[in-house]
Amino acid sequence: MISVQDWALIRRLVAEGVPQRQVARDLGIARKTVARAVAASRPPKYERVSGPNAFTAFEPRVRQLLSEYPSMPATVIAQRVGWSGSITWFRDNVRVLRPQYRPVDPADRLVHELGDQAQCDLWFPPVTIDVGTGVGVTPPVLVMVPTGSRFICARMLPSRTTPDLLAGMWSLIADQIQAVPRRLVWDNEAGIGRGGRLAQTVTGFVGALATRIVQLKPFDPESKGVVERANQFLETSFLPGRTFTSPQDFNTQLAAWLPLANSRWVKALRARPVDVIDADRAAMLPLPPVAPAAGWSKQIRLGRDYYVSVAGNDYSVHPAAIGRLVDIHADLTTVTVRLEGRVLAEHARSWARQTTITDPAHVDAARALRQLFQQPPPRPADQDLGRNLADYDLAFGVEIDPVAS
Repeated sequence: MISVQDWALIRRLVAEGVPQRQVARDLGIARKTVARAVAASRPPKYERVSGPNAFTAFEPRVRQLLSEYPSMPATVIAQRVGWSGSITWFRDNVRVLRPQYRPVDPADRLVHELGDQAQCDLWFPPVTIDVGTGVGVTPPVLVMVPTGSRFICARMLPSRTTPDLLAGMWSLIADQIQAVPRRLVWDNEAGIGRGGRLAQTVTGFVGALATRIVQLKPFDPESKGVVERANQFLETSFLPGRTFTSPQDFNTQLAAWLPLANSRWVKALRARPVDVIDADRAAMLPLPPVAPAAGWSKQIRLGRDYYVSVAGNDYSVHPAAIGRLVDIHADLTTVTVRLEGRVLAEHARSWARQTTITDPAHVDAARALRQLFQQPPPRPADQDLGRNLADYDLAFGVEIDPVAS
């Protein structure tokens, strides 16, 4: 059989008018080969005729195992059927047979209507960021994409806990989307819910927004493909060449880059997301008149050490509230402690873990209160501490003869 190059050369020479006999003589090949090359409309291709081989005798037993256990590893099949030859060649033969027995999972073409849903996911960028402890960490980035417009919204969060996820979702919905999608699509993120049941505070959050959360079943990546592609776009277009000094710096750079990302041309839309987002918002639900409960909120009785714990960190509080119930609220940026509506402490939210954040004014107030407590109460100058012993005799009924005494 001649090569593809010779086949092309023969056809070119004959097309230029060179006789086939001369072509055969110049190339040193038979005239029949030249004639076959001229008659063939496709380049020659070597096709090996399959025949019996060492695997043929094992094939019926392999097929039987695959029909019962389609996902059984090829190495296990080789052991079960007693194969002693090359495991690589055996694995190649099993790879050819396996698709005939493995269940098929078709992926439908999804139609994304305006205002219908926003797909949500956590992206963990492959960078380490200093959160103030000198040790680099990788906080999660919440990515939310309304599928009708492909408008990318994203923000780095302190953690993947339920309070921070809810605070992050409300931040993206209120500040970037500026409307409420009718559905929020998540995978089985533990902070949102597991086993078909939403986390404790998630139900109240979606109720306040009048929307609903849809958690996808396992092995269904196609239903969240829009946000998955947005994650990949962030990693390949936003991260390269950037450095970040803090999570706040990351969010600042991300906020400056997102308008550029949303001005890109999207082939599936045949438009730019920034040009479609207004129509997408118009089909969504309006923002609620009152912001939903999001972030960390709890009420505790302030202990003698006048510190409260939020997300693994301790924050100081004015010690005047020791022994009283105080209200603690933490969003993505600030930790606030109140007593009957009055602010007792306000700290920047720490993204580290097991750290102590102290306001020097609280330490000074504690020192003054401690000194006041340790001093004995002042005694009035006119107070006589002496007592007549006859008062005790009278109290115990003792009579003393004044003459004898």
